[in-house]
Amino acid sequence: MIFNAENILLIGSILLFVSIVVSKTGYRFGIPTLLVFLLVGMLFGSDGLGLQFHDAGEAQFIGMMALSIILFSGGMDTKYSDIKPVLPQGILLSTFGVLLTTIFTGFFIYWISGFSNVSITMSLMTAMLLAATMSSTDSASVFNILRSQSMNLKHNLRPMLELESGSNDPMAYMLTIVLIQFITSAGMGADDILISFLIQFAVGGASGFLLGKLAVVIINKIDLKNQSLYPILLLSFIFFTFTMTDLCKGNGYLAVYIAGMMVGNARIVNRKEIATFMNGMTWLFQIIMFLSLGLLVNPHEMLSIAIPATLIGIFMIVLARPLSVLLCLLPFKKMNISSRLFISWVGLRGAVPIIFATYPVVADVPGSTQIFNIVFFITILSLVVQGTTISWMAKLLHLDTPLEKTGNDFGVEIPEEINTDLRDIVLTEEMLAKGDRLMDMNLPKGMLVMLVKRGNEFMIPNGSLQLHAGDKLLIISESKTK
Repeated sequence: MIFNAENILLIGSILLFVSIVVSKTGYRFGIPTLLVFLLVGMLFGSDGLGLQFHDAGEAQFIGMMALSIILFSGGMDTKYSDIKPVLPQGILLSTFGVLLTTIFTGFFIYWISGFSNVSITMSLMTAMLLAATMSSTDSASVFNILRSQSMNLKHNLRPMLELESGSNDPMAYMLTIVLIQFITSAGMGADDILISFLIQFAVGGASGFLLGKLAVVIINKIDLKNQSLYPILLLSFIFFTFTMTDLCKGNGYLAVYIAGMMVGNARIVNRKEIATFMNGMTWLFQIIMFLSLGLLVNPHEMLSIAIPATLIGIFMIVLARPLSVLLCLLPFKKMNISSRLFISWVGLRGAVPIIFATYPVVADVPGSTQIFNIVFFITILSLVVQGTTISWMAKLLHLDTPLEKTGNDFGVEIPEEINTDLRDIVLTEEMLAKGDRLMDMNLPKGMLVMLVKRGNEFMIPNGSLQLHAGDKLLIISESKTK
């Protein structure tokens, strides 16, 4: 069966429904949700139930749209205060870490391709291209696993990992494009390669910063009567930022991530509605992207490359990634060995490497189908081996810590532009020692109790209200506490 205008909505709705239902079961067994989506796509694909989807160009387009939204959303959730202490480490990992991983893995691939019992034969440049496509950690996988498992980590490791995964795709993308150009043309000089890198970074960074600032100004000034249009307005900015940056020869992935940071760290109107919309869009496009990539692959073709792909995957997990991380983090003497080992382990591959592996296919690079199948195999291996053991590894290295509470249990929010703090507290016997009425609590000046929750009952407070241990108070204060 092939996709057409008559059945695409029916098939698409079934795929979405099955993916979401199956992901619930996978979550119980600690299987990464995104891996489940990938497997569902494979199950319904050409070697499974027979859905035919073989257009790498369409999959690449879906991937670009999805990554734009995922990276922008990840940027919105990245707070300056969190990444400031780990900014140098994150930048080194997302640039030199990617380059070192490419070099180490590329030489390993070239080395094993010379053995007669390994079913691949590649030139050095083709081996480097294969390594480049999977040299970055996958932002969708890292964001999803860290957040879906409600993981909190010591030593600022979580913001460091999210910063790295959100900002290292541009480096892998540029390496992939440059190597494709080198292979398919007469070759590029060192000066051309360097200039291409500088333009991609400079234009991508500048356009992301400027367009992100512009988005904040327009969102706050446009005064739309229908609040539901604000998230859609922001969505148009995401795609505009990516495409305009790409037209200007910059890196669109870097631009949307930085633009997301600009928006996420600024005061904007209707933040709650925008955040809810972006969260839903991120999940939708993650599912669509992984399903599409699962449908695109022909599983039977991976059997012939299973042995070399397994060797490459193990090398990346055990040697290439750890060695790259340890070299990048050498200047940071205060970072303990447990943190370095954990960062090395969270080298997740996911949709991004598979999408980058479609570029050689579209460019008709010799051996591109083999490259795609190897990358797909290694992605599954990484999600199974690393994705299912991240929380276990954090506990083993004593790096896990309870997740800090955000928001309040009352489900009440106030506009961000109002400079107040809204939080809840649970009363104890000690708090009620001087009296069990609200007037006896002697709250600090500028602090008011808005609601009282007792079990499932909500009460409007007044001074004579008798309080009990276990009551929850929703408190608003004049200014935000830091």
